[in-house]
Amino acid sequence: MAIQPEVVQVGGIGVMAFSNMAELVNYVIQDDGTVFSGSAIAMNPEKVIAASKNPELMTILNQADVRYADGMGVVKVMRRKLGRKVERIPGCELWQALMAKAAITKTPVFLVGAKPHVMAQTVEKLTAMGVNIVGSQDGYFKDENELMSRIAHSGARIVTVAMGSPKQELFIGKCQKLLPEAYYMGVGGTYDVFTGHVQRAPALWCKLHLEWAYRLLSQPSRLGRQTNLLTYAWLYLTNKL
Repeated sequence: MAIQPEVVQVGGIGVMAFSNMAELVNYVIQDDGTVFSGSAIAMNPEKVIAASKNPELMTILNQADVRYADGMGVVKVMRRKLGRKVERIPGCELWQALMAKAAITKTPVFLVGAKPHVMAQTVEKLTAMGVNIVGSQDGYFKDENELMSRIAHSGARIVTVAMGSPKQELFIGKCQKLLPEAYYMGVGGTYDVFTGHVQRAPALWCKLHLEWAYRLLSQPSRLGRQTNLLTYAWLYLTNKL
């Protein structure tokens, strides 16, 4: 059985202090193929501040079984409170690492979300890696109940959903009621990155933890959302997180 990591409160949300990505991957899929039953959410400063303004979102985040640090701002708070090293775990890299291990353990996977051609390419690429894809559905579906029924009867043990937050978390919450024994993960635009339709920040930007700045320069329309980062920075500097 995987060891339960420490939980650190960051802005009212309990975030699990995984030492590195390998520890989290092994927590979800053990070497004997045992899969953790529950849901996972990536935590970053933007989500922390958004949740502080939205009680429904705060409830959704805290109901997740695994909340991991996907933002450097969250990592810094955790390091300060714990007095030890905590690694940032980028959601898109975590998903790819989980898929690689799922291929080794032959864990059945169901994919949801993205545009039809992106989903088709994602399935093709994962299948070539040896991942056991037992079902997929792009993000343009009309009957949510029918899709959830398909997932429940697919035999999937891992279900990843790319719909954007909080839509993907709401869908996961409903789906868990039909298939509670699976592991669920909201992955946002991960399929687009995986298939090359969206480029991640260059390696140097990632190493310096400046992916947020690269995305802002690439998509100036995100500027309004970045005010949450300023709020978060102030709370961090005044030790109020």
